[in-house]
Amino acid sequence: MAKGKKPAKPWAELSWKERWQRVWHFIWYEDSLASWLVNIVLAFVLIKFILYPGLGLALGTQFPVVAVVSSSMEHHPADFDEWWMANEDFYLSKNITKFDFMTYPFKNGFNKGDIMILRGVDPEEVEPGTVIVYWSRKPYPIIHRYVGSYTEGEQVFLTSKGDNNPAMVQTFDLNEFRIMPEQVVGQAVLRIPYLGYVKIWAVELLGLLF
Repeated sequence: MAKGKKPAKPWAELSWKERWQRVWHFIWYEDSLASWLVNIVLAFVLIKFILYPGLGLALGTQFPVVAVVSSSMEHHPADFDEWWMANEDFYLSKNITKFDFMTYPFKNGFNKGDIMILRGVDPEEVEPGTVIVYWSRKPYPIIHRYVGSYTEGEQVFLTSKGDNNPAMVQTFDLNEFRIMPEQVVGQAVLRIPYLGYVKIWAVELLGLLF
């Protein structure tokens, strides 16, 4: 012990103010592995249980933030006119013209690894061209463009298409022809490029470890 330096008080002898000062110093100023790990846990708790639910409440959806985990909304080629020429037959069959599409949000699509901010939406009022997020049988939500709806009996179904997909996919786990309104969790309103790769890499790493 350095000469003249008083030994630290035992925790039990500290006042509440002194305890708080010691904890604050440990979290923000102490350069140790333990402090670093505590900061990670605190950040996770803050985001998961405070910021995320608060953002969801403000935006009217339980899923205010999603990461794009596939390339189904990317545009290839990137030039809009060239992309449209390669895909216009499908959209014209849905009475969607090039002019219509150019007015749509995210008309140039978006990329795998992007983060999308969502807000709640009434599926009965969603407009064609809106980028919606819905649950399918896959373990993660699907984010594709809404292109129309139809009715069977009294049941309304929505249809969607990934901009990069050659046609709407009708498979067991991803059926874009029969999206029920209650499967829709929101519509995309803001894109944050590539930040979602943090989540994608973390999930892939966990998959390798376990």
